[in-house]
Amino acid sequence: MADRLYDQIGKGLAALKLSTELVEPLAHYINLLHKWNKPYNLTAVRHPADMVTKHVLDSLTLAPYLGSSKRLCDVGTGAGLPGVPLALCFPDKQFVLLDSNGKKTRFLYQVRQQLSLNNISIVEGRAETYQPAQGFDVVMSRAFADLSRMCNLTGHLLRTEGVWLAMKSQTVDTEIADLDSSIQICQQIDLSVPGLEEMRQLVVLRRGENKK
Repeated sequence: MADRLYDQIGKGLAALKLSTELVEPLAHYINLLHKWNKPYNLTAVRHPADMVTKHVLDSLTLAPYLGSSKRLCDVGTGAGLPGVPLALCFPDKQFVLLDSNGKKTRFLYQVRQQLSLNNISIVEGRAETYQPAQGFDVVMSRAFADLSRMCNLTGHLLRTEGVWLAMKSQTVDTEIADLDSSIQICQQIDLSVPGLEEMRQLVVLRRGENKK
């Protein structure tokens, strides 16, 4: 079981052109997620192999798009997705993992301790009431809300020149049409997740005129 998990993670990392040094900590994270999933109801995905593909590798498709950002907020992080895999990948970046579910944030404290993830902070609360000391370079979300609601709820978290990164599993044409004119679409990027055939897309947004 462990060997198959390590092999699957290693092949996925190679396909994403990421360091295979991440295999062991990512496998540890998957084991923690699997162990605590039943009592904490962290995810509907039950099998470790599916967790690798649908959660870890899916999250890591964001890696090429974080650029020079230093402070990132993962809104509605749940079990730490995409924040935990990305924090393991980028120890030089600081991540705030924000979620209103107490069970999930308690799990994240376990993850931080077990993986010695000193570059993550955990906040239990709602996006609209969270008041950070300074704005973030990136506010990211994975199945958190539609684009308009995400921007409305998290706009105060983003510094002036910051960007939103929204991971989507369905077409977003209607969501884009509903955006306020003060929000600009920078990019729509099709993502390829190793071992996953379903559609994935990254939408990059920032403040500015949306030319519909």
